[in-house]
Amino acid sequence: MTLVEQLARFVVQADYEMLSQEARRELKARVLDSLACAIGALEGEPIAYIRQHTQEFGGAPLCTLIGGGRTAPDRAAFYNGALVRYLDYNDSFLAPGETCHPSDNLGAVLAASEYADRSGRDLLTALAVAYQVQCRLSEVAPVRHKGFDHTTQGTYAAGAGVAKALGLDAERTAHAIALSATPNNALRVTRTGRLSHWKGLAYPHTGFVATHAAFLAKRGITGPLEVFEGNKGFMDAIAGHFQVDWAREDLEMVRKTIIKKYNAEIHSQSAIEGLLELQALHGFRAEEVERIDLDTFQVAFMIIGGGEEGDKHLVQTKEEADHSLPYMLAVALLDGDVGPAQYEPERIVRADVQSLLRRVHVWPLDEFSARFPAEMPVRLRVTLKDGRVLQMEKRDYEGFHTRPMPWERVRQKFERLAGPYTDAPLRREIAACVENLENVPVRELTALLARAGQ
Repeated sequence: MTLVEQLARFVVQADYEMLSQEARRELKARVLDSLACAIGALEGEPIAYIRQHTQEFGGAPLCTLIGGGRTAPDRAAFYNGALVRYLDYNDSFLAPGETCHPSDNLGAVLAASEYADRSGRDLLTALAVAYQVQCRLSEVAPVRHKGFDHTTQGTYAAGAGVAKALGLDAERTAHAIALSATPNNALRVTRTGRLSHWKGLAYPHTGFVATHAAFLAKRGITGPLEVFEGNKGFMDAIAGHFQVDWAREDLEMVRKTIIKKYNAEIHSQSAIEGLLELQALHGFRAEEVERIDLDTFQVAFMIIGGGEEGDKHLVQTKEEADHSLPYMLAVALLDGDVGPAQYEPERIVRADVQSLLRRVHVWPLDEFSARFPAEMPVRLRVTLKDGRVLQMEKRDYEGFHTRPMPWERVRQKFERLAGPYTDAPLRREIAACVENLENVPVRELTALLARAGQ
């Protein structure tokens, strides 16, 4: 068998019983966390554009859009995936050479599960498959250093998750994954320099492509089964040689993923928590600050600290703000939080935060880089105008796998993000449905999600 055929066998044989009780709890927490992000994004600027796009071009009304309406499965995967991703508040997985957001797969898996009239148990299994594939490929086959985006590995994960939700056999699953992955090797320019809407839409597009590919495979369309190891395949052209013994894989990678406490790029979480704790401990105000120095690990410096992916003191848009450590630390100190409100256009350009962010300085530290990704270490030094220097060091944050976020805290995040678009009874129904998801049909969940924003 080729490698993609071995992967397909794993996908087909994956079963809900393979998930430990802890993995089931963590997976449901991430579903609720993702739905919080999705409902909270209903008024996002690109979301409105995509809804207009979907309404104009249409599609057979087979799958539900969060917030109401129905369309074809691939378009539902794109729209709902965009909702999950837009706020940049959904979960992450950290590997030494790659960072990804496995819950990006939810939009596509949800659409396929609804189309196929699956149970919540089936949805959780398919989502766990997508988590496993994406996280494992991120570990063994990072592509960021080659100039490719993490959505590249995501095409294999989303293809596997959708094929599982549709109930494809091993042969068609292999072709679905190959059809999804072969034409979708995405460039890292998505997340460098002046950031655009595409930062939040790259993975929803991956879900769209994977759903389209799986339905083609379902009808008998074939793809290149040597997509991994073949001449000019993924290994040869991009990743280099790697090994995954899919016959020995489980469905436990979800337990290594992490939930965001703050609406900020994942590598900033411990720094933001530390700065707010330091402020609470000493009671200083933002206007008293002369400068902020942050020692952090190399990945954080490179992506959001001003390293190879661009100057992070030039911030004018949401996409630039949520990938700028100087902005996120400055606005946290000024507002006491980093949530969706901190990315409103008028907040981003206000003089107070624009002035303070230029006094935030980020430095990579080899010692901290060696401890990543097992930890997310940072050291903060806040110099006040009266000459005092305050320090705080952190190794993780609430939501990291060493300090998992409990269900009650995830529920609070859901209440906060979904609150403007739902009433209390609907929020209770959605949360209860997710908590008991293995025992309800997927269409019961999507019917509730359709009522958001109404």
